[in-house]
Amino acid sequence: MLDLEMKFCRFEAEVTVAEGHRIEGYASLFGACDQGGDVVAQGAYARSLQRLQSEGRSVKMLWQHDPAQPIGIWEEVREDGRGLFVKGRLLEDVSRAREAKALIEAGAIDGLSIGYRTVKSRKSEAGHRVLTELELWEVSLVTFPMLPSARVAAKGDAPEEVMLRDLASVLEDARRNLADS
Repeated sequence: MLDLEMKFCRFEAEVTVAEGHRIEGYASLFGACDQGGDVVAQGAYARSLQRLQSEGRSVKMLWQHDPAQPIGIWEEVREDGRGLFVKGRLLEDVSRAREAKALIEAGAIDGLSIGYRTVKSRKSEAGHRVLTELELWEVSLVTFPMLPSARVAAKGDAPEEVMLRDLASVLEDARRNLADS
């Protein structure tokens, strides 16, 4: 796993636990600058996701980027106009997955992070590294995400509240990016 980079993402009420063990949310948002000065461009994951699918492999769900601690299965990983959407399930027979579920519901764990290798990038006029192609390896549940606007939600948030918080977060990130330009 040489050259593995990690991109932490915290979204306002974005990752939720439902039906006891199902989780979904955005692991990455396009155009949002993280604390390391990186911005993921739309389409950055496309080749990697196509390659994984053609090879019959999948993006791994890990606990805190530890390859010795898989805690579930991502059943859907896709790009949309907003970012990298993930949907999967925690494996209830895995003790760390049961702990993760309890920690998410209590609000103690509230982040997602991607593990990847940068294939292509460029510098923006504002001096940010724009990641244009990434080789995605895993998406982890984490304690400390890099993107401050990304956060996991406890079960029970109303979809409208989640959507409004997400919109406010994206607009705030855009405002900051414009101010930095």
